[in-house]
Amino acid sequence: MPAPRKYPDELRERAVREVRTTGRPIAHVAKCLGIHKEALRGWVRQAETDAGERDDRLTSTELAELKQLRKEVAELRRANEILKAASALFAQELDRPRTRPTR
Repeated sequence: MPAPRKYPDELRERAVREVRTTGRPIAHVAKCLGIHKEALRGWVRQAETDAGERDDRLTSTELAELKQLRKEVAELRRANEILKAASALFAQELDRPRTRPTR
């Protein structure tokens, strides 16, 4: 479970909207709203990327997809390790010499 966010989504949206519509510097808007300026700078960059104004970052949709794919890869790797271990165990069983019961 991820850590709770320090700033509510409504505050994030308001701050980004204010920077983008008023043209005020990020540091001024951040100070007025009680937000760390680097946090606001990252939110503005992400909003610009999501709006198609920047090409140097992944969009929020792409980031969510990447996170999901990394999670799936980790699950598949764990499953492969379990299957490899089971396969080795079964191979040992098959390689054992079979003895016939004596009468």
